[in-house]
Amino acid sequence: MAFADFHGNHEIVRSLREMLARDRFPHAVILAGPQGAGKYTLALMLAQTMECLQPRESDGLPEYCGVCSNCERIAQAADLDARFAEAVEARENLRDTDKRETRILVQTHPDVMIVPPDPPQMMIKVDQVRQVIQSSHFKPADARKRIFIFTDAAFMKEAANALLKVLEEPPDFANIFLLAKNPGELLPTIRSRCVTFTLGQLPTVEIEQYLERHRPEWNPRQRQLAARLSGGAIGRARGLDLEQYINARKDALAMLNAALQPGDHSILFRATETYKAGGDGKEKTDQLLGALYSVLKDMMALISGAPELVRNIDITSELKSLASPVSFAWIAQAAQQLGQVQSGMRRNVLRSLSLDAFALSMET
Repeated sequence: MAFADFHGNHEIVRSLREMLARDRFPHAVILAGPQGAGKYTLALMLAQTMECLQPRESDGLPEYCGVCSNCERIAQAADLDARFAEAVEARENLRDTDKRETRILVQTHPDVMIVPPDPPQMMIKVDQVRQVIQSSHFKPADARKRIFIFTDAAFMKEAANALLKVLEEPPDFANIFLLAKNPGELLPTIRSRCVTFTLGQLPTVEIEQYLERHRPEWNPRQRQLAARLSGGAIGRARGLDLEQYINARKDALAMLNAALQPGDHSILFRATETYKAGGDGKEKTDQLLGALYSVLKDMMALISGAPELVRNIDITSELKSLASPVSFAWIAQAAQQLGQVQSGMRRNVLRSLSLDAFALSMET
């Protein structure tokens, strides 16, 4: 894969490469944009370009070769989910005393460290940042730079404060990438010490054309639905498990119907009872919350008189029925309550009980 293969946001990609060409690349960069917009892919491509042993040019700008030992080792981190699972498994196999002191990091190249959120809270923790700080003081072993990629903006308070220290006085040979769906989650003092680039949405038609080539098993209606649900993020569209999403959406609709048609709660309880503790339960709950947000956005679009913005186009008539009795204030309150549920998930609150409480609190 080369920069020419990166989908969309060509002006931003070109600006970043121009800064590399002028040797004016910032020590700290925030890559912002929705999940699946290509933030992680772009960060790895830039890391490969910085560390490439046989650099070349395309369109008059720096390009990585993709075949040298540095490029190949950095590329091994491209499947972040697989590398993350390996790191978690390795920690689970440690003694209990070592397990408590070990934080999740991904490092397929000695000079490129990937820092994902650490389970079970799925937040960046202070010990992870401390390892970054410690590593940043050593000169690169096999490359020109030390590169650190934080894959999420969810920092624990102590971790954010620790990161601020290294951002204030970064070593000349260190570069830090912060990937964020919402840069507002980061401390203002962190944002002020970084240069932010926001990856924009791709047109729905362009994503549908991409899916026609890369997901041929989907029919046109499925491709259209996936493209709409992606929010303009091609990675999210490509990786979407439609069956999983539709199952989560079914439960989301059951919860909203229970809130808008109070009385018999048996359907609600049957739906939420399956959301248990543990890693699998968290993933399933995250999918449900995502489906709830998606449905609420569509309801907002419908009562605003903007049906062209609806993403769940296969259930438009059901969405109209849901939206007809509600107000903007009700949807705003539901979104706020969902945020509290999401926060509770990080504190390991009982998931099924929290979801029941959300639906019942929204009864009209």
